Amino acid sequence: MIAVRSSARSSTPSSPPTRTPIDEFDLWDGTLPAFGPAAAAAKMAVFAGETRSGEGAAAWDAARATFARLDGADRHLFSVPMWNAGIPYILKQFIDVVSRPGMVFGFDPETGYSGLLRGKKAVVVCTSAVYGPGRGPAFGSDFQAPYLRDWLARAGIDDVEEIAFRPNLVTADASSGREAAHALARDLAKVL
Repeated sequence: MIAVRSSARSSTPSSPPTRTPIDEFDLWDGTLPAFGPAAAAAKMAVFAGETRSGEGAAAWDAARATFARLDGADRHLFSVPMWNAGIPYILKQFIDVVSRPGMVFGFDPETGYSGLLRGKKAVVVCTSAVYGPGRGPAFGSDFQAPYLRDWLARAGIDDVEEIAFRPNLVTADASSGREAAHALARDLAKVL
């Protein structure tokens, strides 16, 4: 669901481009840490200035390892199908796991949150089969793209591009929308 691209590039304008390593983060492979009571307690311990211990410390260490993969790249590609007007639960779990004080954000009681993932770029590919702009309320609402834009902004990633492909289940021919999404993806790949 998420592919992170490292900024390590060894080519120059006069040399041929080199392949940049890509870390595909398969959120469905079973390795994503759980975000349960121990993880929540560890997160709140940081806010309270307390030391994490036991299950909380282990949950924090697992979150830090997951965060390191996200933070280790400066270019991110999120491929996100719409589920029930929002994002898949596994992506929400990923966001909950990595959204920790001192990792994704800083927090000041007077000024609030500040994103720590500065200088990074993201492309968000949103798809849906029922919802689409301009369709009536019976076709749903979009809590997918706004949620991701908001999370990325709170994380400090403000260079965000979106690609949307939202054919309706009753769309007779979705090929023009698919071709437009593919063209935008090719254009963004040149600068990402």
